[in-house]
Amino acid sequence: METSKANLWALAGLLLLWLAAFVPIIPSMVNTWFSHSDNSHAVLVPFVSFYFIWEKRADILRFQTRGSAAGLVLLALCLLFYAVSFVGGIAFFCRLMLVASFIAIIWGCLGAKVLRLLAFPLGFLFFIIPVPDTLLNLVSFPLQLLATKISADLIAYCSIPVYREGNMLFFLNTQLEVAEACSGIRSIMALTMISAIFAYISEGTVWRKVILVVAAIPIAFIANILRVTGTGILAHFYGDKVARGFLHDISGFTVFFFGLIMLYGLYWLLKRIGK
Repeated sequence: METSKANLWALAGLLLLWLAAFVPIIPSMVNTWFSHSDNSHAVLVPFVSFYFIWEKRADILRFQTRGSAAGLVLLALCLLFYAVSFVGGIAFFCRLMLVASFIAIIWGCLGAKVLRLLAFPLGFLFFIIPVPDTLLNLVSFPLQLLATKISADLIAYCSIPVYREGNMLFFLNTQLEVAEACSGIRSIMALTMISAIFAYISEGTVWRKVILVVAAIPIAFIANILRVTGTGILAHFYGDKVARGFLHDISGFTVFFFGLIMLYGLYWLLKRIGK
């Protein structure tokens, strides 16, 4: 059985109209990816999603597709909500409808079977949506304070005199600010995205996949605490210059790589347990 050519033509036509409808909001969203480091991981999302869709192309073509009225109704509702959000200047909901309406088009033109087959790559597209700044600020500040407190305790455990006040660490000869960028939210978002990929390609029960995704949050937080603690120890001996410029950037990449290794180690362990 083959995919209906009429359905494919309908899919192509709706995708062109969909692109034309959402062109006004795409440039600003892409600009947010590149200008806001907390959302930079979103650049890779369309390519990853397309890769997993492309992997399923043979299965899609084997289906006898039937258009779904429910999918088209969802598309109409998404476009209506998009229009209201666009007029109201609510960028987050506009971007949410960008992805939701794309999924609705797939459902409406190719049917529920294809939708289930492509559930992960289509759902993965939600990672392209930048998290609203209000939500980021709500989460990042408590993470700053918690990371500062734990790091201060660890530094003191190393017999280094340190005094903490808010998100500031004071040493004998210098001081160190744990800024918003050091809250760990960037690593949490990036590692959560990567853990979702690991969970998708891993074999085993649902609970193992859930553990893999959920574990990305504490792994990223632990890795960030190690970064702040290490930076504080170095600042004690070499001054606050270690917290700026090249050394700061290198420490960020190193700690993220460490978190990635921990995440892969958990993926490997769960894979071994499942055998």
